Amino acid sequence: MQIFVPDRAYVEPGALQYPMGKEILEKLHAMGVEILETTSHNQIRGLPGDTELQKYRNAKRTLVVGVRKTLKFDTSKPSAEYAIPIATGCIGHCHYCYLQTTLGAKPYIRVYVNIEEILQQAQMYIHQRQPEITRFEAACTSDPLSIEHLTGSLRRLIEFMGNQPYGRLRFVTKYHWVDSLLDAKHGGHTRFRFSVNAPYMVKQFEANTSPLSKRIEAACKVVRAGYPLGFIIAPVYLFDGWQDEYTALLEELSRTIPSSYHAQITFEIIQHRFTKPAKRVIEKNYPKTKLHMEETDRQYKWGRYGIGKYVYRDEQQQQIRALFEEKIANLFEGSNIEYFT
Repeated sequence: MQIFVPDRAYVEPGALQYPMGKEILEKLHAMGVEILETTSHNQIRGLPGDTELQKYRNAKRTLVVGVRKTLKFDTSKPSAEYAIPIATGCIGHCHYCYLQTTLGAKPYIRVYVNIEEILQQAQMYIHQRQPEITRFEAACTSDPLSIEHLTGSLRRLIEFMGNQPYGRLRFVTKYHWVDSLLDAKHGGHTRFRFSVNAPYMVKQFEANTSPLSKRIEAACKVVRAGYPLGFIIAPVYLFDGWQDEYTALLEELSRTIPSSYHAQITFEIIQHRFTKPAKRVIEKNYPKTKLHMEETDRQYKWGRYGIGKYVYRDEQQQQIRALFEEKIANLFEGSNIEYFT
């Protein structure tokens, strides 16, 4: 898979007042990317496409370079205390992704160049909570590794947190471009988490992401570089042969990651679920998807904000949990497992 080169880029004039904005613009010029101007990263109009589907796909090939004006961080429970905003939007085409509904009509990739102001805000949150550890999630609304070659933001965050006795960083990725981060001074304060799944899931529903083998290879690199390591297996989805494929996945992770690191690995197991609004958006954006979302095959679970979700039935959830509990306990003795439905 080739690194992301946008088809076009919109730049806020104010972004060029920051060193990072100038650096990104130079990289885009060198790549031959069409540069356009916008008054706000929230107001991108005129994207090409005769249909909404074409506009959606073109938006996913569009980079917007802007200034993050709202520096108040959102909470990010349960994974972290705060979401640290360095980017929004993702280059991947994962059919099940919640960002389709979260981002709505703004699926383009936004990066924020006022990184020093963002780090100053993070420092304030850390100071307010110390001596408690404050955790920051850098991938709530994006996959920052996919655009690191353009921004350098992750390295800045990693080295900033490496100097924070009471600060920690974590993020999740489906990409393998980790080489530029292997020599970063992380101090063991950043947890790399790779999103992995059964081969069927990667093939059918994770277009424009790194191959599974490349993600696992990258995981080996970062753990050998001293980073804490985690895996998110999400969504766990029931298909013909799911038990065998998920078992094979865990066995491959166990074989590939050196056993001396097994006990420190964290696992987050997230079962497939959907809401009615999400189903409508997914079927609009990916009209040929094979993702099965039939309400009558699920049970309804009340959710926050008055929007419930459709989850697997209790007996299916028990089967999923039993499989992962047994396999992970046997293959990764001492590792930590969290389940989410």
